[in-house]
Amino acid sequence: MISLLRPIVKGITGRKRKGKGFSLKELEAVNLSIEKAKRLKISIDKKRRSAHEENINILKDFIKSDKNV
Repeated sequence: MISLLRPIVKGITGRKRKGKGFSLKELEAVNLSIEKAKRLKISIDKKRRSAHEENINILKDFIKSDKNV
């Protein structure tokens, strides 16, 4: 199963687009480990260092809606 949960990232020009995966800081902000994120099929981008509030809210909503978390 491929995850449809994708983060919003800002490119060099400042334009928003869908990113490769959530940053480690964003996962940490919602108390989600890398292992648990992989089990939930959440894409992770270890290269990203930023944490966008939009993406943190996306993860929080996903965790609330998923009964298995």
